[in-house]
Amino acid sequence: MAPPYRRHVFICTNRRPPDAPRQSCAASGSEAIRDAFKKALAKRGLNQEIRANASGCLEACECGPSVVVYPEAVWYGPVSLDDVETIVEEHLVGGRPVERLRMDFSKIRKPAEKPAESKLPTVR
Repeated sequence: MAPPYRRHVFICTNRRPPDAPRQSCAASGSEAIRDAFKKALAKRGLNQEIRANASGCLEACECGPSVVVYPEAVWYGPVSLDDVETIVEEHLVGGRPVERLRMDFSKIRKPAEKPAESKLPTVR
């Protein structure tokens, strides 16, 4: 049996408390963006082959609202309501990712990493 959808559009709808040190996509309007994707896909009759899903945190808060399209793994952000039609027409219908909306991963804060413990014996 074939998979029910050929593409998934994940829209981060994570909401953090107002005093959190990082912004959240929901506070930046991502829930309305998800609704706009659903309407745009349904209007074109694509909602049976492309699924717009609410997502938890995609760890790209600095570039949010964040959207990722699979199976291509194309990340977009920040995305506005005005960008939804462009993504649907150019990427999901036309097959060409929208370069100007692609996420700049250099802007994303990396979680603090612990230094790796060496398993080699210390030379004295």
